[in-house]
Formats: sequence, C-alpha cells, structure tokens
Amino acid sequence: MNRRKHKKLSRRLTDAALVGDQSRVRAALRAGAPAETADPAGSTPLYLASVNGDAGIVRVLLAAGARPDTESGIGSEGTPLCGAACWGHVEAVRTLLEHGADPNLREDHGTGWTPLEWASHGSHQETVDLLVAAGARPRD
Repeated sequence: MNRRKHKKLSRRLTDAALVGDQSRVRAALRAGAPAETADPAGSTPLYLASVNGDAGIVRVLLAAGARPDTESGIGSEGTPLCGAACWGHVEAVRTLLEHGADPNLREDHGTGWTPLEWASHGSHQETVDLLVAAGARPRD
C-alpha cells in the first residue's frame, strides 16, 4: 500500500473510532487500515474508543491487531486503559484487561498516573475493583 493510501485509511479509521461508528471502523479495517495507527496528533483509534467507553469498537480494534498498551497522543493523552479508567468505563476496561493491557502501566512513558490512580481519582469504585482484581497495585 502506498503512503498516501495508508494515511487516508488511517485517518478514516481514527475518525470512525472518534465518533463511535463501529460499521465505519470495520469498513476501514477491511479496506486495509492498520489497527495500530495514529492521526497526526498521535491519537490512536484504540485510545479514542477507550476514552469514549465504546467497548464494541475496542473489541474490534484489539481483534484486528491494535496493541492494548500503546500510548496515544504527544504528551496529552495516554494509554487506552488509563483513558477508560479515568472515566469509569467498566466494559472498556474489562475488554482491555482481557486482551492483556497492563493494569500497572503508567502513562507518559512511565512517568504519569496508572489506571488505578485515574479510576481512584475519578471515584469510579467499580473500575477500581476491576483493576485491583486484575493485579493493579497502588504506587509505592
């Protein structure tokens, strides 16, 4: 695939994930969009779906090869699990954990908050409980 087509498909996939359009996400993936991609700002489709709590799109992207621990953005976003935990999106958190997301991975290349810290800060007890059950532990 040439660079121009790759860029166009990546943008189509990212836009579809942002607005929560699962059929457009599937269509972009079928057309050859790589699941592990980002827009010019570094936002990944998986992060966008996670922060919006769209567990269905999260499942589709993970099944297509998106890695659950890839950081999104250029300093202003984070990992998909942190994004979902921050807003208490339990099903997205559960789906990411089922696909191997690290419950102790700090965002900002290891210097930021963990998913547990985000969930605790947002008072999302069900998300906290889910993360603890998956092995998340408070920062020392």
